[in-house]
Amino acid sequence: MTKENTFKGKTELIMALEQLEREKNIKRDDVFKTITDSLVSALRKYFGKTSQIAATIDPDTGEMCGYLVKKVVPEVFTPEIEITLEEAIKHEPSAKLDEEVNIPVDIQDFSRIAAQTAKQVLIQKIREIEKVKLFDEYKPREGEIVTGLVHHVAGRDIFVDLGKTEAILPYSEQIRREHYTINQRVRAIIHRVDKENKGLQIVLSRASIPFLKSLFEAEVPEIAEKVVEITDVVRDPGFRSKVVVKSNSSKVDPVGACVGIRGSRIRVIMGELSNEKIDLIPYTEEPLHMLAKSFSPASVLSVRVIDKASKRALIIVPDDQLAIAIGREGQNIKLVSRLTGWELEVKSEGQKVEEAKKNNDIAVNDLLKVDGIGAKVADTLVKLGMADIRKIAGFTVEDLCALEGIGEKTAQKIVAGAKKFLEDNPAYGKTVLAAAPKDLETKEVKENESKETESK
Repeated sequence: MTKENTFKGKTELIMALEQLEREKNIKRDDVFKTITDSLVSALRKYFGKTSQIAATIDPDTGEMCGYLVKKVVPEVFTPEIEITLEEAIKHEPSAKLDEEVNIPVDIQDFSRIAAQTAKQVLIQKIREIEKVKLFDEYKPREGEIVTGLVHHVAGRDIFVDLGKTEAILPYSEQIRREHYTINQRVRAIIHRVDKENKGLQIVLSRASIPFLKSLFEAEVPEIAEKVVEITDVVRDPGFRSKVVVKSNSSKVDPVGACVGIRGSRIRVIMGELSNEKIDLIPYTEEPLHMLAKSFSPASVLSVRVIDKASKRALIIVPDDQLAIAIGREGQNIKLVSRLTGWELEVKSEGQKVEEAKKNNDIAVNDLLKVDGIGAKVADTLVKLGMADIRKIAGFTVEDLCALEGIGEKTAQKIVAGAKKFLEDNPAYGKTVLAAAPKDLETKEVKENESKETESK
């Protein structure tokens, strides 16, 4: 290689470093240090670990030089790091005892090794810089909807090309009944952006609630403008979602705004979610009314609170709505329970009547065991919700006389008979009441007012 060619190559090196500095913000001095460190490492492997090595690069031409650094001594005991004055003067005429001299070495072979090592280091640095740049770009975009193409499939995970980088759509964040092919367009939300040892990982999601909310924001201007607010969402991805919406303006119907003219808005959202059914529920602060509305698309006749403290309730629906209220494999009732936080039981109106009749019969039969209570009186007591013999025994004759159809003599017989029954049957417990207890909170609902987008 001629001197001219050598100089030209070195100039190209400097030009390349200047480009790196401009485009990747990698300082030229940092690259020089990387190269010199690599050269020192290569020379040390050749001359020995105890040798002192120095290396330099001309910042204008890129010319590399390597040196053995030795101390000038009267007598050499360690040749790797010491040199006599006579030998030192041959390399550096101004050399003196106890000073160090730099002895040039041929680096032609070593410079290639150093350059290769430096190249690997630089590639790694560039990757690190790119990773940081991508992280800084995509981290603030968490929660944003992006579109990409399926690049490849690994097991159940999908890798999506976003243009500048690749993202993963894990199986856990996919809509279960969807299938993906190479180059298929995928729309998803940036669920999470993480830095890992292997590089940057951008996790996408189509199954998350934020993705559903973002689709509503994109398709419903009233939501984007905060006129309509999504207060709560539960979701079984790809099958059914329940979305509670609230209007911050008396002039805007929240459900109507989300549905759009002839369902235009909601159809777009459902289409993006592989025809996932979406029940839109208008928000109300009244808990029992909210429970009734949440059973959309089923109609609810009444909501009965069994235990307010533990949030347990019984839902009564028309006979033809029972299957819809429960849903396939209990899906609808499970979603309502997740949405409201209540433990729920659903019965049809026919089941309620049948159960009440059965309980009435049991209660009447129990009361007939008491002396002084005949069939007519037993039926009257049960209808009035007084089927508990212990309570009856605690009544006064006046209390019972106040009831329609019970005279004083009958009342006396009933009280006496109830007390004697309890003496003979100390283990007697409360029977199932045919009627609801007085403190049982019940909400009758003429019609489920919540609007639905799809029936079962």
